[in-house]
Amino acid sequence: MQQFSEAFVSALNMIIGGDPGLGEVVLLSLEVSGSAVALALLFGLPLGAALALYRFPGRGFAIISVNALMGLPPVVIGLVVYLLLSRAGPFGVFGLLYSPGAMIIAQFLLVLPIIAALSRQHFVDLWEEYGDQLRSLGSSRIRALPTLLWEGRVNLLTVSLAGFGRAIAEVGAVMIVGGNIDHYTRIMTTAITLETSKGNLSLALGLGIVLILLSFAINAALSIARVATIRQGS
Repeated sequence: MQQFSEAFVSALNMIIGGDPGLGEVVLLSLEVSGSAVALALLFGLPLGAALALYRFPGRGFAIISVNALMGLPPVVIGLVVYLLLSRAGPFGVFGLLYSPGAMIIAQFLLVLPIIAALSRQHFVDLWEEYGDQLRSLGSSRIRALPTLLWEGRVNLLTVSLAGFGRAIAEVGAVMIVGGNIDHYTRIMTTAITLETSKGNLSLALGLGIVLILLSFAINAALSIARVATIRQGS
């Protein structure tokens, strides 16, 4: 218990004092996860909208596949990305393995099914609620998409934050493709794993506290956005 107390006090001192090593890891984590989620939104929202609003051959299989991929083990994604980016792989010529770019790709592949599946359900609900009204105004499904995005902005924000939470907490896939290289590919989750194994509990606990604070901040932002939207609606 005393060891934990000492580690906790040291961790707080590192956070309050702005430890450069801690800050470097946190900033890289936010950069990698933020980039991965932005890409996942760019591709996942249109995919979710297409699966919700259109009927086409293979749609049922596509929906099942997207839902199934939400539970894909991260280490499998890491292994696939590793094989694709290794020197013997088809994309090895780009030299992305053991770089932040490889970590972004791995997190993107993990988050994409989550964004697509959750947004699909939201688009289905939105179309059931507003579809008749939009059709009466002469709006096609594709032209109705901006309206649906605006009306469902809070729910879609929840989808985005769910994807970000999944990305920022990932360790297995990014460890495989990033290599946990100091000052280059070391992010919060991989650093916690390494520092715990080394017995450096202060840094590990400090990073853990930052992760928890980020989680609280994300949920607080979501709650504020919900309240603001409800007030605007009333």
